[in-house]
Amino acid sequence: MIANKDFYLSPTEYLEWEEKQTLKYEYINGEVFAMTGGTIIHNDITINVTTELKSHLRGKGCKVQMTDVKLGISQQGNFFYPDVMVTCDARDKQERLIVYHPCIIIEVLSPSAEAFDRGNKFKFYRQIDSLKEYVLIDSQKINIDVFRLNSNGFWELHSYQENNELLLKSIDFYCPVSMIYEDVYF
Repeated sequence: MIANKDFYLSPTEYLEWEEKQTLKYEYINGEVFAMTGGTIIHNDITINVTTELKSHLRGKGCKVQMTDVKLGISQQGNFFYPDVMVTCDARDKQERLIVYHPCIIIEVLSPSAEAFDRGNKFKFYRQIDSLKEYVLIDSQKINIDVFRLNSNGFWELHSYQENNELLLKSIDFYCPVSMIYEDVYF
């Protein structure tokens, strides 16, 4: 991400401004950050997980969104572009530009953004009441970390490696980790 710190925008100004831009920009506390391109591996993993989720959720009232769909933490901001999201909330079905009520957010990690995805971005995401699982997929090696909200309101870490089956409890999804990394070569 590349920051544009030359000006401050309100959430409304950001939404109006970004609509006219050729690039996508994330919005954090009044600042905008240009979204730069990813790698082929990043794209392959994103397509694999989106395909598996779409197939699993067909006919179940949930929607899978990826990369070009904006996530709003609230109507007042902040706004992000996660790699993949799942929403099963009826309120999101009426939206055309922004998802506000995902149950799952998935980020494919890159070396330059991993610390932000694990730290401050997750702190923002945890403000979303509907969020049940936050998934971080490594693009440098086979490893998937799932942060799952437990019944006591605490986030628990569940890690999955090559010979494991990935579980996303909130949508009753099981998938071999190898499918997420299908046709990905390190």
